[in-house]
Amino acid sequence: MTNSSTKPPVWFWVVSVLALIWNGMGVMAYLARAYATDEMIAALPEEQQAEFLVEHPTWYTAAFAIAVFAGALGCIALLLRKKMAYILFVLSGLSAIIQHIYLFMNVDIPSMVMPIMIIVVCLFLIWFSKNSISKGWIS
Repeated sequence: MTNSSTKPPVWFWVVSVLALIWNGMGVMAYLARAYATDEMIAALPEEQQAEFLVEHPTWYTAAFAIAVFAGALGCIALLLRKKMAYILFVLSGLSAIIQHIYLFMNVDIPSMVMPIMIIVVCLFLIWFSKNSISKGWIS
C-alpha cells in the first residue's frame, strides 16, 4: 500500500501542535467547570465566583463539552494526518458557535474578546484542515 499524501511543511506541525495546546486548555477549562467543588469556587476572586454560580441549561454544557473534546480530537487527528480532523473541527466549531450565541444573548459578558477569539480559532481550524486535505497533507 502506497501513501499518496504529500509531506506537510514544518509550519503545518507548528500550527497543529499550537492548536492541540489551545484545545487542551479548552478541555481543562471544561473539566475545571464540570468538577469544581464549593471549596475551589470559594477560593476564586469574587467576579470569577459569579461565573460559576450561573446556572446554564444542560444543552449548553453538552455543547461546551462537544466543542472542546471534538476540537482536541480534531487536533490529534490532524497530527495523525487523518481527514477525520475536518469533520471533528466542523463539529467543534458548530458546538462552540451554538454555545457562544447562548452566552451573547443571555449572559452579561464583561469582555467579548475571548468568545470571539474562540470562534475565530474554530473557523481557522476548519479552514486549515480543509486546506490540508486539498494539499494532500492529510488523508
